[in-house]
Amino acid sequence: MGNNFGPDFWLTAWNWQPSIILGTIAIIGLYLYAMGPLRKKYHLADSVNMGQMIAFLLGVNIIFLALFTPLDKLADDYLFSAHMVLHLLLSFAGAPLMVLGTPGWLVQPLLRNRVVLKLGQFFTMPIVAGLLFNANLWFWHAPPTYNAMISNLPLHIFSHLLFVSTGVLFWWPLLSPLKDGLPPLSIGKKIAYLFFSDMPMVLLGAGLTFTSPLYTRYIHAPRIWGISPEVDQQLGGLLMWIPGSIFFIVVVSILFIRWMQEQDARQRAEEAEMYDEEEIEDEAGQAGIV
Repeated sequence: MGNNFGPDFWLTAWNWQPSIILGTIAIIGLYLYAMGPLRKKYHLADSVNMGQMIAFLLGVNIIFLALFTPLDKLADDYLFSAHMVLHLLLSFAGAPLMVLGTPGWLVQPLLRNRVVLKLGQFFTMPIVAGLLFNANLWFWHAPPTYNAMISNLPLHIFSHLLFVSTGVLFWWPLLSPLKDGLPPLSIGKKIAYLFFSDMPMVLLGAGLTFTSPLYTRYIHAPRIWGISPEVDQQLGGLLMWIPGSIFFIVVVSILFIRWMQEQDARQRAEEAEMYDEEEIEDEAGQAGIV
């Protein structure tokens, strides 16, 4: 165990960077203002969906805790696997919850501006959103950019912003609250989108799992809990590969079941309509005979 990692680590290694604290306060403040005074002033909606509010605030606080708690220090100075946990929290917990917590009536007025609408439609196109999400993932895990990011605070902050923003773009085609302008994909397209978007992450996770240690910071980091650099990177790769894939499989399975139910309901409706038409024809035929 390294000299800098002791029993007091979990009490002292909190990240008091103003950008994290002030940024979180600003986002929550603006959201609550929009859900309350702004909504009432411009008559945007009659009421607030408490489930949406809880989802958004939970997402923001997950991101805050990931960056503010000792997990951030653990990820920066000790374990690559902790870094992977942090980034999964940003992209796969915080980002989708923020999208779920965004009401359509809050976004719709912005889309009246033609430029905003066109930009939004472009960046939430499945191919663009999926490409940006995975390109961001691969870019920051390339050893040169990762080593530069981990030792440069502004670059580090910028990378976290990109993980959250590309995460929001990625989840928008799946969870969009809008019916027009920037609507969600159909269920069939959601399944295809998730399937193809998962492949680059699987490849990156597998590559990290089966290659020798790539990152200088963790090769020379103090050893904690008996975890070697090789095992640490393998754990990080597996965290990206296995839980991420399981998450996608679960979501795709739910979407597939919903798609099957919709197909069954549609078929039943068509059969019922055909039966009604045949019944009307039979009645008309019998009336003609009489």
